[in-house]
Amino acid sequence: MCAIMAKSRLELNFVRLLSRCEAMASEKRQEGEWRLEKFVGALEKMLLLIKEDTSKPAPELLIEYSRKVDFLKGLLEAEKLSSSTEKALANQFLAPGRTPTINKERTPVTKTVHLQTQARCTGEMRDELLGKTSLSPNDSGDFYPRKRKGSTSDDKQSAAELDAVLKHHHNMQEKLAEEMLRLTQNLKNNTLAAQSVIKQDNQTLSQSMKFADQNFEKLKTESDRLEQHAKKSVNWLLWIMLIFVCFTFISMILFIRIFPKLR
Repeated sequence: MCAIMAKSRLELNFVRLLSRCEAMASEKRQEGEWRLEKFVGALEKMLLLIKEDTSKPAPELLIEYSRKVDFLKGLLEAEKLSSSTEKALANQFLAPGRTPTINKERTPVTKTVHLQTQARCTGEMRDELLGKTSLSPNDSGDFYPRKRKGSTSDDKQSAAELDAVLKHHHNMQEKLAEEMLRLTQNLKNNTLAAQSVIKQDNQTLSQSMKFADQNFEKLKTESDRLEQHAKKSVNWLLWIMLIFVCFTFISMILFIRIFPKLR
């Protein structure tokens, strides 16, 4: 009873810390903020303790916990990247949680954080691609981009920067596709190798079972022969003993007949 209560308390503390981490991830953090990273590290340790316990939760719930912890960890790693393009690409591969952490949530906080992060990374990447242009009001009060001096050269420079960023993004996608293709090929090769090993083991096991059956049949045949031989030996011994007894009896009668009793 105490173990179950302790484990329930551990899971409850884990859920509380997870909810706190999700709330911190949804808020705007200052540069150099270290608490979220420490909390996520504590979440990983607590999740390992929960998985190792005998009274652990259902497998589906453990998978959901792992998904949320991996999402927060991946979010922190993506924020450490220098390029906004790399951040956007890394955030695309993050998998947020599917269910709310606490009952008060209508939608999972990780999904909201994922959308916010994607929007922020998209905005940063757009700023890198197009360059930040200051807006100035015109005579009617509407805001339009302020024209800069040397617009032709600036447009050429912006176009060159845009081409360079797009090319870099395209190269990253190609590298990622090549890496995924290589991993898929390695997985296929490992699967084929495992299938070959299993097939060979099955053949060896079948041959061993066949040899065992043959040896069992031979042993049974030899046992029958030995049993028959033992029966024959017993029969011959019995006949020999009978013959010896008869011979002894006849010899005694002859002895008595030949040598009568002295008076």
